[in-house]
Amino acid sequence: MEISTLLGIIVGFIAVIGAMIFKKISFTVFLNPAAFFVIFVGTVATILNSYPMEQLKSLGALFRILFTKQKGASEEEIISLMVDLANTSRKEGLLSLESKVEEIDDPFIKKGIRMVVDGIADDMIEDILGAEIAAMEKRHEINASIFSSAGMYAPTLGVLGAVFGLIAAMSHIDNTEAMAEAIAAAFIATILGIFTGYVWWNPFAKKLKVKSHEEAVVKGMIVEGILSIQKGDSPLMIKEKLLAVLSPTKQAAINAKMQQE
Repeated sequence: MEISTLLGIIVGFIAVIGAMIFKKISFTVFLNPAAFFVIFVGTVATILNSYPMEQLKSLGALFRILFTKQKGASEEEIISLMVDLANTSRKEGLLSLESKVEEIDDPFIKKGIRMVVDGIADDMIEDILGAEIAAMEKRHEINASIFSSAGMYAPTLGVLGAVFGLIAAMSHIDNTEAMAEAIAAAFIATILGIFTGYVWWNPFAKKLKVKSHEEAVVKGMIVEGILSIQKGDSPLMIKEKLLAVLSPTKQAAINAKMQQE
């Protein structure tokens, strides 16, 4: 479970509820189906008009990414694996890595090691794996932009909802009290639009971009490790190369754990 996403949603609601309590605003103002309709149905309409259906089929998977931790090998596991493969290749030669391939779960690492065993040139391996990373980042960028678009359109739809509400309020122009209530209700759509846009959709897009960057860093470490193994670099050199892309805190933690093992 990605606890930060859940906490963010809860704290966002607390912020709105707290503000309403401090301002002594009745929660009954949210009993406004028209406001919810124009914001949520309108946001869906903008997304449908912005992206092909093939792209939108990934929405379920994107929400899973937002609310769950990413699977896959950690930086520590990548470094340990690359050091182990380097030890094997230095003792028994690059062809000996073929027996290790089936023990590896990650398809990206498998592909790289197989290319090393097949004797493909290092620049070609780098180009192929680099192109795969670039394609992944582009795909992730488009996926994140779905939420960015929702975050851009929702506040504007809030203004549209407020206009509808004000038009309805004008029908009570002869009744000052009823008109005041209608005007207050009109701005519920604006609140919903701003809240969903800036507390949900735009932050969701940001989180997807951060997760994509983290995945690209890990894949970059894998490429560096594979190319170093092919060049015959020592296990220690490979370990230091891969650690260099991490923060000092992570480096210290991984070093300490590897020393204990």
